[in-house]
This record gives sequence, structure tokens and C-alpha cells, in this order.
Amino acid sequence: MHSPTFQNRTFLLLLTAVTVAFLAILWPFYGAVFWAVVLAILFMPLHRKLVARLPGKPNLAALGTLGLCLLLVILPLMLLSLSLIQETAQLYERARSGQLNFGLYAQQILATLPEWAHRLLAHLHISSLAELQEKFSNAALQASQWLASKVLSIGQNTLGFIVSACIMLYLLFFLLRDGVALGQRIRNAIPLNGAHKRNLSSKFATVVRATVKGNIVVAAAQGALGGLIFWVLDIQAPIFWGVLMAFLSLIPAVGSAIIWVPAAIYLFATGQLWQGAFIVGFFVIIVGLVDNILRPLLVGKDTKMPDYLILITTLGGMEIYGINGFVIGPLIAALFIACWNLLSGREHAGNTDEIDEEFIEEAKNSRNE
Repeated sequence: MHSPTFQNRTFLLLLTAVTVAFLAILWPFYGAVFWAVVLAILFMPLHRKLVARLPGKPNLAALGTLGLCLLLVILPLMLLSLSLIQETAQLYERARSGQLNFGLYAQQILATLPEWAHRLLAHLHISSLAELQEKFSNAALQASQWLASKVLSIGQNTLGFIVSACIMLYLLFFLLRDGVALGQRIRNAIPLNGAHKRNLSSKFATVVRATVKGNIVVAAAQGALGGLIFWVLDIQAPIFWGVLMAFLSLIPAVGSAIIWVPAAIYLFATGQLWQGAFIVGFFVIIVGLVDNILRPLLVGKDTKMPDYLILITTLGGMEIYGINGFVIGPLIAALFIACWNLLSGREHAGNTDEIDEEFIEEAKNSRNE
């Protein structure tokens, strides 16, 4: 007869093995599963209102919420993606055929450089403007080829994209319909104090809502404003640049400046002074206000995390997990802070009455030592 300790260890080993195997099965579609969970958390307040208006009809309420999600999120993203693919292909074709000459733009900028800048170029072993122009042209063409290949690969992998989208929508329906019961079962399975589980689950939902809502709103606002101003100034491919600025705005503190600063430099260098000044003023004042006001209000206020931590974790998350990392990075950071606050007994006063008293006392004693 095996001892209880041996049986417990065997069961834990079996539980770990089947959990790892289950996650390995889900991994090919982790993006679809992840965004289904994110959208379910975002649209759950709306779903609750529909459930209250449609008592006894959970399937209809879930379908209604799913339809609104399609209308407000999925369909606009699909239309924007199609426009982006079309405009990127046109931009790449113009660059490859020579109609869009990056080298000419570089030459116009270099011609306005002062003497000290030319000496600096010579110090960097760039002997002539023609050499720098050639290097710039080659780099720009390679960058456009890489970007075009990445964007066009979406169209080439249409089947995989459709399968992932269908899985996401299918899972989203059941998460909306059964999400409350499923969340309760997951909480019951976690071997933690009830107050701890409530605190961590609340932190999880709050950070997901704040991060996605805040970053998406800021990115959409910056991309729309940037694309609009590029269109007004007759800069080629405004949709492409607007989408690129929206994507880059997910990176706090840096954001869309990667796009509009070179554009402003080119306009100043080519004598288009008022256009360059207009771009600088517009992005620094208008777009800067959008970023500096909306992002802290929508992200930092709800997550209760400092801006520098949001910046570092967003960059780190995107480095490891790609585009999904702008949510995963701050989420991991928030759970990290919440766990250590629980360990030290310093979580906010609303939960301290429910936290295990021995747990808090042990943390206080360890600090006093």
C-alpha cells in the first residue's frame, strides 16, 4: 500500500503532465485564445446589461454581445487591414519602380546640412553625398521590402487567419455565455485564500481592461490624427503612415515620433517651412495631449502602475510575445506587484480585513526582523 505522501506526489506529477500537454495543444492557437479572453473581459459589462434585459435567454444575450463585438471591433479592423495591404503593395511597387525615390529625399536633406555635419560624415568614412544617398536608398528599399513581405504575408496566410478568427469568435461566444461560471470554477481550483483569489482575479480583469482600452483608444486617436494630417499635407500613403503611427504609439514615450520627426525634417530641409512647423506643432501639442492625458487616465489610473513600469513592461512584452505583449507585459507586472503586496500585507485597505491574519502577521514580523 502506497503512503499518502507518495500518492499526493504522483497526483501532482500527473496533474502537471496533463496541464503541460493541454497547454501544448492550445499553443498553436494561443493568440486566438488570448484575444477571445481579452474581448470577453472587455465586453462582459455590456453582456451583463444584455442578460438583464433578456432574462432566461443566455444564448441570445451572448449572440447579441458577439454581434456588437463584430460590428465595433472585428469589422473595422478587417476593413483597415485590407486598406493597409493595398496601400503597402502600392507603396512598395512605387519604391521598386523608382517612382518613390528615397535617395532623392536623402539628397535634398543632405544638401541643406551645415559644414560641421559634412565633416562628421567624413569622420564616419562616408566620403561623398552620393555614397550616403546610395546607402540610404538601399536601406529604405530593404525596409520597404521587409515591411511589404510582412503585410502581404497576411494575405498569403488567409486560411490560417480565418481559422484563428473563427476559433476566437467561437470561443468568445462561450466565454460570454459561461464566463462567470467558468471563472468561479477556476478560482475554486486555485489553492489560495479566498481574499487573495478575489484580489488577483480583480487585478487581472482591471489590468486587461485598462491596458487594452487605454492603448487601443490612444493608438486609434494618434493613428487617425497622424493619417489625417499627412493627407492634408499631401504626403503619400496617409493610411499606411497612420496605421504605422497607431502601431508605434503602443510604445509609450516614443510612439509616433518615429514617423513624424523624419517627415518634419524632410519638410524643413526642402524649404517647406510652414508645413514642417505645422507637423511639429500639431504632433507636439494635439497628439502629445492625446498621449499625455488619455494614456495616464485610461491605463495608469486603473492599473495603479507608474508610467516607467508600463513603458518597460510593454517593450519587454512586445519583444517576447509580439503584438500580444502590449497586454501581456503590463498584466504580468500588475500581478507581480499584487502578489508581493499580498505577501507583505500592504494590499489596499478594502481587502486587508479578509486576508489571513497569520499571513499578515508573519509578513510584519519578517519586516521587523
